[in-house]
Amino acid sequence: MPPVLTGLDVLAVDADVRRKLAGRRVGLLCHPASVASDLVHAVDRFLQLGLRPTRLFGPEHGVRGDAQDMIGVSAAPDSRTGLPVSSLYGATFESLTPTAADLAEIDVLVIDLQDIGSRYYTYIWTMGLAMKAAAAAGVAVIVLDRPNPIGGVAVEGGPVQAGYESFVGLGSVPVRHGLTIAEMARLIAAGLGWGPPPFHERLDLDLTTIPMRGWRREMAFEETGQPWVLPSPNMPTVDTAYVYPGQCLFEGTNLSEGRGSTRPFEIIGARFLDGHGLAAALDRENLPGVSFRPLTVRPTFHKFAGEPCGGIQLHVTERRTFLPLRTGIAILAAARAQAPAEFRWRTEPYEFVADIPAIDLLAGSDAVRVGVDSGTAVADIVAPFAAFEREFVERRAPVLLY
Repeated sequence: MPPVLTGLDVLAVDADVRRKLAGRRVGLLCHPASVASDLVHAVDRFLQLGLRPTRLFGPEHGVRGDAQDMIGVSAAPDSRTGLPVSSLYGATFESLTPTAADLAEIDVLVIDLQDIGSRYYTYIWTMGLAMKAAAAAGVAVIVLDRPNPIGGVAVEGGPVQAGYESFVGLGSVPVRHGLTIAEMARLIAAGLGWGPPPFHERLDLDLTTIPMRGWRREMAFEETGQPWVLPSPNMPTVDTAYVYPGQCLFEGTNLSEGRGSTRPFEIIGARFLDGHGLAAALDRENLPGVSFRPLTVRPTFHKFAGEPCGGIQLHVTERRTFLPLRTGIAILAAARAQAPAEFRWRTEPYEFVADIPAIDLLAGSDAVRVGVDSGTAVADIVAPFAAFEREFVERRAPVLLY
């Protein structure tokens, strides 16, 4: 057995845990990374254990993970098992919540999702909306816990201000929150992270969390002995997860965030950027735990598909000191300063919101955009985060499982 057992592994070895599902109609919210330590997918493990799900629920990218970002997934039977599937990522915001009809078919919703520890990553909000719907329908929820691959200690980022809530921030938690998926479920159920400040919406929900065995907050993912499986098409490695809390900001710009390359989110580029100049400007920022390598990249799809782009690759040299959000904001500022005539913020609709710039939804307010546009020093842009980070560390304490 590996040093760390996930909630799914615990379910397989602990008869007392399995009894929580005995005789109940089970729904399973899962995705491609919902695998046991032996790489057996959760659906197959449930079938092996005699726990045939009544219905599957798929988040963004689908149960099998074949859809790209922000691509609606239609409901269709599971390609492997034929089980009915409800898509929780369609064409509208309303599609993100399970319907009352789907929940009427189940007694308990089991959630097994590999999160990556960043507020932008939509699985935690799929879970939150499902929990809210389950509470209204009288359906119990069981969350099988998994490691936070970028650690459970550090937090980074400011609040989501009222009016800036979206599917990349339905709750006011830092960009890097340091929680596991089950701890996030406990936070949401307690009303500590749901909705705008003052986090008042407590859910009347029958919630059970199945903790991991052997996990510690300071653990690197590689120490867990668990296999890394892509939880989404552009999250190929643990290295990707570490940079994502900063580099996802580039979805709010016309710069490529590396989709269409073999190192998404580790590579940033555009046809109008000089990678050598950008790397030199970033070196002057003295950012901890990271180095920048200039390069030329030709994305195969997404932004600048087929075009040569100047840019940089981030090389994280020390994970414990690396500040992904501060680094991402520094790259934004350096890229805008280098190419002010070509750089632009995304104005197209983003995650079902059309009237607020994507960068503001990602940042949780307009402060990052305004600061970068005005040439404010990066240190001054991120300075206001500190108070919220301290507050959140205190606020999350009652929900910690480890």
